[in-house]
Amino acid sequence: MSAAHPIVRPTLAERRKQETRMDIARTAARLFAEYGTAAVTAEQIASESGVALRTFYRYARTKEESVEPMLAAGAQRWLAEIAAGPHRLPIADEFESAAVRSLKLGDSPDDLEITRGLLQAMETDPALRAIWHRINMEAERDLHRTLASLVGSQADLFQLRVTAAAAAGAIRVALELWAASNGPAEGPNSPADLVVRCMRQLHVAD
Repeated sequence: MSAAHPIVRPTLAERRKQETRMDIARTAARLFAEYGTAAVTAEQIASESGVALRTFYRYARTKEESVEPMLAAGAQRWLAEIAAGPHRLPIADEFESAAVRSLKLGDSPDDLEITRGLLQAMETDPALRAIWHRINMEAERDLHRTLASLVGSQADLFQLRVTAAAAAGAIRVALELWAASNGPAEGPNSPADLVVRCMRQLHVAD
């Protein structure tokens, strides 16, 4: 029997970098949601994050790109939930429950409101919208790879590709609908509720 692979934990320096990157992302997202992207500068984001402008540009090439960690965090939690499941293609209920758990384990009510404002700001900001679509495309590719790993050599490549696209698309659409409708954080028309409804509408897996 082969030895189990040791768990590789991030170093203290790596954790601090991750925390700094997320602090910058939250600050940028809050400012964009409150004032709009056009009115916010990289210098303002850096100042309110408590870092030098030079440090800001080590974490993001543009002010819009700085929000990426915050927008990607939910997808990363969801992928981790899927990857921890049985070594087979998840059924619809498992996709739904993984999405709901990742939402409940994630953003605070304040973060959800910031995310709402950020998604609303994207309607008039092509650069910010491009970041959102890139994050979702990467999440779809990561989900496809995760599903292929779970299924193994018996994978139906067509089914995996379509399932990954439908599942990732359901979450994106749910969050956009929630932001546009000013729905609550919990209960009917919340992100979790809309994710389940979107997945059922799109018929993710049988």
